[in-house]
Amino acid sequence: QRRVAAVGFDWKDIDGVFDKLVEEMQELKNASTEKEKAAEFGDILFTLVNIARRMGIGSEAALRGANERFYSRFTFMEDLCCQRGLTFAQLSFDEQNALWDEAKKGTR
Repeated sequence: QRRVAAVGFDWKDIDGVFDKLVEEMQELKNASTEKEKAAEFGDILFTLVNIARRMGIGSEAALRGANERFYSRFTFMEDLCCQRGLTFAQLSFDEQNALWDEAKKGTR
């Protein structure tokens, strides 16, 4: 993306890239075959990387950080269940989400 941006093939501003992301997400939602879904999902990832580039964010490092935060929060949730004598898989979706919110407050 940097190479093509360097020769002028780039959005005028980041708002155009965000608009493209919305468009790509709608296309994924409307995709009917596995091949179309995979292609549209790839387009979303490509667009997100473009947004990251424009914002000066390293996309790989950001994804790695998100994975680490998710792991930390999920293990926090498992620990809470253990402390409270609960089985995570038996909780309702709303109860699981309440634990998630608790984990977000209790971890970084």
